[in-house]
Amino acid sequence: MSRVFPYPLLTASLVTMWLLLTSFSLGQFIVGLAVALVAAQGMAALHPSKPRLRRWDLIGKLVVTVLYDIVRSNIDVARILLQGSRRPNTSGFMTIPLELRDPTALALLAVILTATPGTAWLDYNASRGTLLLHVFDLVDEETWYELIKTRYEHLLMEIFE
Repeated sequence: MSRVFPYPLLTASLVTMWLLLTSFSLGQFIVGLAVALVAAQGMAALHPSKPRLRRWDLIGKLVVTVLYDIVRSNIDVARILLQGSRRPNTSGFMTIPLELRDPTALALLAVILTATPGTAWLDYNASRGTLLLHVFDLVDEETWYELIKTRYEHLLMEIFE
């Protein structure tokens, strides 16, 4: 059974998403199930490592923190764009050393930083443990450094490492 459905939650999620995006009919269910089964088999062929969560209780705090930061960042970016040429452009790149080593936690940090308007994860150097980040409004590098280290990295390390 696990060969046919190696990732049952992924399969169910993909079928559900397929039906939400198309129409609820038997034909669409069959097509969605076929797509989900092929995707699950492709995922199984990659042999991803299973994440090990140490602190489940902190996941809610992480979600609330990220959602709050996304809303706040949307407002800040909109304010900057609406001000137009009245405000000088202060975007830039910065390198942040990370202590985080868990691949799942690093991937989650990449998603968080890229999903937050005004920031983009550009590169991660695994040998040096450094992150290259682009910030749309880089006024104070120390503020961004502290934000990522204390707000995200510390929390992700508690959850995953």
